[in-house]
Amino acid sequence: MDLPRTVEDARRLLASGCYVADESLATAVFLALKLGRPLLLEGEAGVGKTEVAKVLAETLGRRLIRLQCYEGLDASAALYEWNYPRQMLEIRLAELGGEAGAEGRARLAHDIFAERFLLKRPLLLALEPDETGGGPPVLLIDELDRTDEPFEAFLLEILSDFQVTLPEIGTIRPPAPPIVVLTSNRTREIHDALKRRCLYHWIGYPDAARELEILRLRAPELAAALAEQIVQFVQRLRTVDLFKLPGVAETIDWGRALLALDQVALEPGTVNATLGVLLKYQDDIEKIAGGRVRELLEA
Repeated sequence: MDLPRTVEDARRLLASGCYVADESLATAVFLALKLGRPLLLEGEAGVGKTEVAKVLAETLGRRLIRLQCYEGLDASAALYEWNYPRQMLEIRLAELGGEAGAEGRARLAHDIFAERFLLKRPLLLALEPDETGGGPPVLLIDELDRTDEPFEAFLLEILSDFQVTLPEIGTIRPPAPPIVVLTSNRTREIHDALKRRCLYHWIGYPDAARELEILRLRAPELAAALAEQIVQFVQRLRTVDLFKLPGVAETIDWGRALLALDQVALEPGTVNATLGVLLKYQDDIEKIAGGRVRELLEA
């Protein structure tokens, strides 16, 4: 599929993948695609940041390449590493075959760093030329805030020039850059140098109307009245001082859980029994359980 030509096209593109985007998010997505810039999405967990990349890959017919970030992530896990066992086997076979002398050793040293010995990781895979005809892939760098600052510095060349330099091979540059989406839950601040290379958008919790639209798309089997009750309860729940407020993902999960329990309306007993679907910390559950649930239902 072709890239969107207008903001409204971008909104419709996301909607075709069951993603309800407001105008500001649709604008950010359109500009990222139009200008060929990475898009950095920040927001609380569960508000739909990762889903943007997944929907773009699905609706544009592109391959999704995901790099899940974690503390201690380095180039060998994110970019490439050499297949050392295969290299050692090649050296051994060369020795058995009589490779000797300075010229033979030089040729062997060059050969064992050929591309066939390269184990490609997500970042390098995203820079490979597209051979399927579907266009460059969507590269999702998920939860960047979980990594260390040195890894952010490592990303600068890729995000600014869409290229990477491998000491043994040289510079790898694709004919067309990938679509890059980065996400952060903002557990720490992302460095300004990286932010300057990206377009930025904050995804907040949706209002009741948009959350209801999302829930109806993601859990269409829910009765209309129950869907409205669910959204109203979650919206009220987010006004309470909790350690972790429920995201849209939890709203959808709760709707599906109530559907599995054959519920047609919210009632205190069922809500108390299923609070673990919405809330992920025991202190939050204890704060809400019991009388507070009834208050929120009757508000």
